[in-house]
Amino acid sequence: MATYGSAGIAALGDPTRRAIFESLARRPKAVGELAAELRVLKEAGLVTDRADGTRRIYQIHQPGVEAIHGYLDQMWGQAMAAFQEEARQIARQAPAGSPAPEPSADPRPGVAGRARDRGS
Repeated sequence: MATYGSAGIAALGDPTRRAIFESLARRPKAVGELAAELRVLKEAGLVTDRADGTRRIYQIHQPGVEAIHGYLDQMWGQAMAAFQEEARQIARQAPAGSPAPEPSADPRPGVAGRARDRGS
């Protein structure tokens, strides 16, 4: 199931599949109500289907959603650890007692200096 995380993110990158997924989050639906993108969502482990007479009913596959959640948690944790390490390195390089650097000017037209003007 660990591989569902990246496959799920890729599958939800398409607006049509994302809309179907969000629709299934509200309630299970018959395949006739949905687009052909269901196969991709099923292969990504985000939905399951079951027979109901002559219909196929699709719904959210919770383990697939949990895998995406875990994947995003892992990526966020790695990004935060890298940020913290970079901040530590910068702090070690700054001379003791030196003032904090001035905020840089915003590159957008007409925005430069606003951070200082607000007292930031």
